[in-house]
Amino acid sequence: MGSTVTKDFEKQVAGFGLTTAHILYRRPDHRWLLQSYVWQAYDLFPRFPELQKFLEFWQAKLEGPLVSVEVAHSKLIKPAELKAINGEFVLH
Repeated sequence: MGSTVTKDFEKQVAGFGLTTAHILYRRPDHRWLLQSYVWQAYDLFPRFPELQKFLEFWQAKLEGPLVSVEVAHSKLIKPAELKAINGEFVLH
């Protein structure tokens, strides 16, 4: 029987978190016009190597110059929070 664990889950366990970048850029045909693009992938905080590779690709291969990049990042798998509570549950 094969593994049912996805590559995305494996990345999360390895410390990757969901990273979203809102990219504002100038249209190549109308430089006065701004357009936005949303990029999302699993990446490592704080260096964001996947985002860095994407932005390097953008600057090397695409004509629309970047204006700004806003980044949001969240680890989806976090250490469990346990709290000791004095109490008793009675099951009938």
